[in-house]
This record gives sequence, C-alpha cells and structure tokens, in this order.
Amino acid sequence: MSTLTRTDPLSFLSDQLNELRAKGTHFRLRVLDDEQAPVCTFDGKRVINLASNNYLGLTTHPKLREAALDAARRYGVGSGAVRTIAGTMKIHMELEQKIARFKNVEACVVFQSGFTANAGTVSAILGKDDYIISDQLNHASIIDGARLSRAKILVFEHKNLADAESKLAGVKDQPGRKLLISDGVFSMDGDIGPLPGLCELAENYGAIMMVDDAHASGVLGRNGRGTIDHFNVHGRVDVQVGTLSKAIGALGGYVCGSHHLIDFLYHRARPFLFSTSHPPSVAATCMAAFDVLEEEPERIAQLWDNTRFWKHELALLGFDIGGRTTPESETPITPIIIGGGKQTMEFSRELFQEGVLGTGITYPTVPEGKARVRTIMTATHSREQLQQALEVLKRVGKRMGILT
Repeated sequence: MSTLTRTDPLSFLSDQLNELRAKGTHFRLRVLDDEQAPVCTFDGKRVINLASNNYLGLTTHPKLREAALDAARRYGVGSGAVRTIAGTMKIHMELEQKIARFKNVEACVVFQSGFTANAGTVSAILGKDDYIISDQLNHASIIDGARLSRAKILVFEHKNLADAESKLAGVKDQPGRKLLISDGVFSMDGDIGPLPGLCELAENYGAIMMVDDAHASGVLGRNGRGTIDHFNVHGRVDVQVGTLSKAIGALGGYVCGSHHLIDFLYHRARPFLFSTSHPPSVAATCMAAFDVLEEEPERIAQLWDNTRFWKHELALLGFDIGGRTTPESETPITPIIIGGGKQTMEFSRELFQEGVLGTGITYPTVPEGKARVRTIMTATHSREQLQQALEVLKRVGKRMGILT
C-alpha cells in the first residue's frame, strides 16, 4: 500500500472562504429556536424578525396546523415515490386543481420548490435552437433554467421595455422559439415587473410569455392572486410560476398554464420526474392556505398597512430604501441600501445584537456596491414591534455613520 500523504483536493474551498472572511462578507447560519413569527428566537436571542418571507403569518395559522396534522394521521408522513411512479396522491391532484381555479387557468402542476418550478420549466420547454429574452434582475432559478435549456440568452436592461423589444426584434427572423420572461416582483428590490408592456411585446413578436410570481403570490391582486390579476392580464401570460413557500406559509412551487403545458411538464420537467412528491401534510397545509386567502382578506390589507407605515418611517429616518441607487420598492420588500459588503454585514450583526433580525445581502446575490439589509413586512407585525425596530435601526445607523 502507498504511504503517500493525500493532499486535500478541496483545499481551494478553504482559500475562497478565507477570502470572504477578509472581505467581511462571510456569514454563519442563524438558527431559529421556535416558530417563524414577528418576534422569535434565533441563536437563543429574542429578536424582531424583519427577514422572513412569511408575509401573511400563515406558518402558524391554526387552520393550517390542523390541516397538516389531519393529513398526517390519514395518509402518513410521506408519499413514498416520485409522481410518475407511485407518488401521486389524490391530495396532490386536489391541490393542483385548487390552485388552477384560484389563478384562473386551465391547469397546474406542483413542484418541490419555487426554484425547481422555474428551472425545471424553462429547461423543459426550450432547447439549444431557441432564445430567452430575460430581465437583467430575474431570479437565479430563471437564470439556471435558461442555462440548462442551452437556449441562447439575451438579457435586457431591468424593466426597460424598449431594450426588451430591441432584443426581440433582433431575433424575430431567426428560427427557434422565443421566451420573454420576468419576475412579477423582484426579490431584492421589491419593484414590480411591467407586465402589460411585456405581454404586448410577447404578442407582437410571437413570444412565449412567462412570469415568476413568487413574491407576488398572496401579496398582490385580488386575495393575493398575483401580478397577472393585479394588472388584469389574464389569458396573456402563457406560463405562470408561483410559490407555496412564502405567503402561503409552507413549501413548494407551482406552474400554471394550459392543459397542454402541464401535461408536457409531467413528461419532461426533470425535477418533477426525479423528485419524491410532497408529504401529504404539506399538500393539505397549502390547500388550507388558499382557503384562508379567500376567507381572511384582512390579512393582506394589514400587510399593506404595515408596508406603507414602514416605508414612510424608514424614509423619514434618512435611509436609502431604493430609488437613489436601486429601483424603488413597490411591495413589502424594502431594502435598506448600504453599499459596501463589509459595512452591510457589520450593520446586520449590530442590529441583531440590539434585538432586530435584518439579514445582510451582498455580492453575488446583489451587484457589487449595492449590498443591503433587506427588510420584509408581514401582516402579523404589530405597530409597537415596528416602532421598536425603527428605534434600533436609527440608533445603530447613527452609531455606524450610515445616518447623519
């Protein structure tokens, strides 16, 4: 046997992690000790939670809890297989039918996450001879799906309809399909995609229109039906992607569209084909959440009331919350733009020490020089909690020279 000492082939990862530490952007995962709530315990410390996607507070809603428990008792804790073999349970089909009715479309298929819904769909419906015209700030799952499809990718300036049209016009005579794709709400800046204009471009150039509505589901439109309903462009978006992991309060993603689209994804979307389906408790929880959206519209009203208050107060304090160096937020996502990655992470750590969880987000999630603490409002934050958080933000901001 050889007595040579083996060199660690992954040592380059340590080098890269040390680079992150030197830049001040290395982080460790904060661990939640109790429920995902407006005030909760991370790493043993009680904090006001400004970092959660739990827009409507449904992670702890009693109707969702009971639905999960009942389904686990009736159907067990797992499905036991992928959907195409033995893992399609009646409860999965009921959830998909409920979502399709809610979104006013023919059909729906549920994926294990919003990421796999996006990546799996784009890579399934397009190939190397096709073209993808994609917004500059689209979500990473769209970018990865585009790369997996091997289609030619053309990126247009953020929300710039003239640039999008230029890209479409440049390939209109080329063979292959064209897909025009945008987030409904952009996750880092909180602005809304220009759907009416994009739909018109897709129609004029014969392109497939696709929208990722993850951060609009449960937030915009009637009872949280999303940006398609918000702009009343029903029937003009060919592929709608949504999430079950944010406002819905559970886990998963979904794709809505025509019967033909969904049937094709059953056959060709690789995450659907090769991942075990949701536990029945998750499917039941999601169905209960859509019932709550219909039955308790006051939750969305309270979310927007908190959002308006929060933006107004942050602006009065003097924070850059978009519109100066980044797009202006139009939703409960409100970034506090700091700029440098190191200072942003220090700001986030100082906030935590004083009782506020505001996660620092740096490159490569956002461009260099545009690091921020992203804050997200929920319907279940009280005005007193928000006032306390504002006091901490003001105090830490002044101490660090972020506020004058």
